[in-house]
Formats: sequence, C-alpha cells, structure tokens
Amino acid sequence: MGRILDRLEGPEDLKRLNIRALEQLAQEIRDTIIQTVARNGGHLAPNLGVVELTLALHLVFDSPRDRIVWDVGHQTYAHKLITGRRARFATLRRRGGLSGYPRPSESPHDHFGTGHASTAISAALGMAVARDLAGEDHAVVAVVGDGALTGGMALEALNHAGHLAVDLIVVLNDNSMSIAPTLGALAGYLARVRSDPTYHRVKEEMEQLIKRIPRVGDGLAQMAERMKGSLKYLVVPGMLFEELGFTYLGPVDGHNLGALQRVLTRAREIRGPVLVHAVTKKGRGYRPAEESPETYHGVASGAAPKGLPTFSQVFGNKMLQLAANYPRLVAVVAAMPEGTGLGPFSKQHPHRFFDVGIAEQHAVTFAAGLAKEGWRPVVAIYSTFLQRAYDQIAHDVCLQQLPVIFALDRAGLVGEDGPTHHGALDLCYLRSLPHMVVMVPKDGGELEQMLELALSVPGPVAIRYPRGAVPVPLSTGQRTGALQLGSWEVLREGTDGAFLATGPLVYEALAAAEMLERDGLRVAVVNCRFVEPPDFETAADVATKAPVWVTVEDNVLWGGFGSRVLEMVQEAGWPVRVVRKGLPRDPVEHGTRQELLADLGLDASGLRAAMMAALTGGEPPWAEAGAS
Repeated sequence: MGRILDRLEGPEDLKRLNIRALEQLAQEIRDTIIQTVARNGGHLAPNLGVVELTLALHLVFDSPRDRIVWDVGHQTYAHKLITGRRARFATLRRRGGLSGYPRPSESPHDHFGTGHASTAISAALGMAVARDLAGEDHAVVAVVGDGALTGGMALEALNHAGHLAVDLIVVLNDNSMSIAPTLGALAGYLARVRSDPTYHRVKEEMEQLIKRIPRVGDGLAQMAERMKGSLKYLVVPGMLFEELGFTYLGPVDGHNLGALQRVLTRAREIRGPVLVHAVTKKGRGYRPAEESPETYHGVASGAAPKGLPTFSQVFGNKMLQLAANYPRLVAVVAAMPEGTGLGPFSKQHPHRFFDVGIAEQHAVTFAAGLAKEGWRPVVAIYSTFLQRAYDQIAHDVCLQQLPVIFALDRAGLVGEDGPTHHGALDLCYLRSLPHMVVMVPKDGGELEQMLELALSVPGPVAIRYPRGAVPVPLSTGQRTGALQLGSWEVLREGTDGAFLATGPLVYEALAAAEMLERDGLRVAVVNCRFVEPPDFETAADVATKAPVWVTVEDNVLWGGFGSRVLEMVQEAGWPVRVVRKGLPRDPVEHGTRQELLADLGLDASGLRAAMMAALTGGEPPWAEAGAS
C-alpha cells in the first residue's frame, strides 16, 4: 500500500481517512520533516509540535476557500506537505525550492506571507472584515503561538477584533504552558460545557428572564453578572480573552485529533470572535527535540568552518568580558537569548539581562529608559526584526541622543530563511537618524573592538554583522591599527581602481583584488567600517590615486552605503566614477549565503567582473537585475 502521505494530493483527501489512518499519517509527516530538516536545515521543534493541529484544521476547514493564516510561519511544514507540495518538499529552503515560510506565490493555500511574529491576527481580522464587506461567508482562522502574544501587535489585534465582534477564529498554539491534572480536568469540563450550544442558549434565555422580573430584574441581572465574573476569574483560564470579547474554548489537547476536530467544529459554529486554546508539545515525536526544544527550534544545514566561531558567539563572549569592567552594562533581547549569543551572559549576570519577549518596540524604549538613568544597555536584535522598532529608535533614542548600543545580528543575507529574514535594510534606515553611529565589522576581531569603542560613544551606536562564522580567526584579521571613531582603513593600495567595502565582504574584495593583480591591475581595498560617520580624509586620499570606485555592501543599494559614498563624492567634488554593488530592491530569495552572493555578483569573482567593467566604462552583466 505504501505511505498514506504519498497518496495525498490535497487537504480534501484527509476527509476520506479514518482516525487510525490519520494517526499513521501524522507519524509519516513527522518522519518526513525530521529527514528533510536533517538534510536541509530548518525549524524542527515548532513543526513537529503542530502536526495534529494542522491535520485538524484542514479536516474542519476548506482551504483555500477558508483562510488559514499562520503566525511567524515557521510552523507550516506539515501544512505544505498536505497542500500539494509533497513532491517538492525535498527542496525545502534550497535555492529555487520551497520556502520555509508561507508564500502566497507558492500556493493558494498560503493566504498571507508571514515570517515575523504577532502579525497573523491583524491580517486575519482584515480578511474577516473584507469578507463581510463583500457579503461572503467563508471562515478565517489565525494560528498563533503563545510567544507571539507577547508582541503588542497581537494584543492590539485581539482588542480590535473583540470591538468589531466579527466572525474570526484565533487558534492559540500553546507549547510552553503545562496543565496540572486537577486544573486540566476542571478546565476540560468547563470547555465542554462552554462549547455546548445548549449552554449559550440557556445563558441568554436566563438573562432575558431575569431582566423581565418587575423592579428587581435589572439589579439581579447586574448582581448575577458580577458573581459570574468573579467565579469565572477563579476557574476559567480564558477570562482575559473573554474580557476582550472572545468566546474562549479550551484548553484542548493539541495532539488529540478527535478533540481538536470537535472544538474547531464548534468554534466554526459560534458567532463572533472565538479563541481556541490548544496545548501542544514542541518537538513532539522526536525525543531530542522534546527534551531540548530551544536547541532544536532551528537546525542549521551543513557544518561551520572548523575552528571559526560565529559572529554571535564572538559578540556573546565579548559581552561577558566587558561586563566585568563595566558594572552598569546591561543586555536586552527580544526572545532570542541563545540566537544572539547572550545565553552565557544571561546565566552569569541574570540581574543585568532582560528578555522582553517578542516585543522589539518595547525593547528599544525600555533600553532608552535604562540609558536615561545612567546604564549602558546593549540591545541585541536581529536586523530584520529591528525594523519593527524604527519609530522607537528615532523618537525615543536618537532624538534624545541616548547611549543605547544596538547589536544587529543576522544583518545582510541570512541564507535559507529567505526574504522575510534577510537584514537588507538596516544601513538605509539607520544612517539617516540623528546622532546615530553605524559600524560594520569585517571580522570577529573588529567586532570586539567596536563593542569596546561603542561604550565610549556618548550617543546611540549600531553595530551590524551577518549570520554565520567569522571569515578568519580572531587573531589573524586584516588590521592596520587601533580603531578610531569614523576611521576607514586601507588594506591594499592601488592606482587603477578601489573597492570600498563593508563588513565581511571586505575579504571578498581582497580576493577580487588579488585576481585583478594577476590581470595586471592594481586595485585598492578600503575597509569602510564606519558608514556613519564616514572617513572623508581617507576617501579623499584614495580619490587622488584611484579614479574608479566600486562600493560593496550586503544591504539594499537604495539609501545604503553606496548612496552615502555618492553623497560624499558630490559634496567633495572628487573626480571619481562610482559603481555600486549591493542588494537589489526586489526581495532576494532563499539559498545558501554563498549562493546568493554569487548570484548577485558580490563574491570575489563577481567583484572582479564588476571592477573590470567599471574600468572599461561598461556595466557588469547582472546590472539589469538591479544588483548594481
């Protein structure tokens, strides 16, 4: 007979399976996810935890007619497998293959593109209102994790949904809270009573009956309402959601297909906003992931270069060293203590470490408050997530010139996570802000220097660095002297042209310059480690020697480092030709970082070709793709 999964063409096929076949299918899905993630990398524990929930959603709802919006999106592997993408699942996260996140362009079953947390309820509410405006009657479901509810946007959406009272189902995938046996039994009983249509009908009839009692009816009704509320606060875990205007159903075992189908079917029948509380276990079915869900949350593909630490590890280790000498140094993260390298810091200095949850806006202004009172906060947030706090950076930090240090991990191309996670915009949105110093280390040693320097700057500082291993050992990085604020360094002299490069791409530029030397050309390489303030003195000196410049950055070209160089040339009137190399404005798809750099002409071979074209007055072959 073979696997059930191999015979599945779409979610409608699920409805022909009995419970035993569905349970077998759940195991086949888990096996496929484990095998694929082991080979390709990806999010393992979150996806293993939602297999039954995914099956139940597609059993009860009719996608794509009914809209299912997955918050964050890193929990959709089972969803992809049962919505017609099984044959391509082996290409997950590979260049040209399936995305690791929902992509409307990939399937009509992906109703909204998600990669950041706390967005699904807002999007689903918009879809529900759009449905009602059009006079349609399909269901709209948002699937959110308990972590996403720490984000203010999710709470704002819940509040608005309760106010509008539209038909909307929010499924809370709770994979961190455990339910004690007594509380679980009581809550399960209450959930059954509250999901029974008889309960709602009797409740409404009793309220109307009491109000019709002469003279005392309204008073009795108000007293009954107060008593009902006080009792519910004691025994009903969903009272918060009830106060926001939701009908609360649950908790329900998120791995019990029968229970999930029953509660979701009832949720579909209830008018107004409904919240279904499903309790799941992250990493379900794979013991290592169950026992260490944080470790197996995301699994990298391939091995890191031997002996080379990641930028995140260098940052975390340096923070530990600095903490000993700076007693007022504190660290702030937004639900990523291990991902940012601050796990050891959190353990050694628990009172100087603050994880605010998925709440980047709050993290920034919280840090501003710390800085205002004389502390030195370092806010470690992935570049793509810091985009969410632009106003807080501008209004709460920069306008007041507060000494907050931003450590932007995963800046530039992050590889297989794709366009929702590429940190492609930070140079654009940071360099224009008042008082902001923007640093880009080329290697781990320079990152360490920049952290030390940042603590002496009397205003805001941003240090952006990529995901993955540093390009060279800490002790052997190219260096010409001590790091001074606003200083560039000339790593290689040249008179034919010059690469003005940022970050680890400096090493690609050095390799390209060596190739060009074999072609008989002398090309300089400048490490432009400060995007703001830039080094006009060094740039002026290079302009007198090299008439053609190629700027190199791992950031969108429009408004990025290359644009800053063009502004410098225009202000100073230097007689140089500038060709910019960086990321296009159109989203860059997923693939390994090295594959993407090669595609965009940002590896050594591509930069060599760009310089050759610039020196001859031509354009590199990928110019029409928007990369130059």
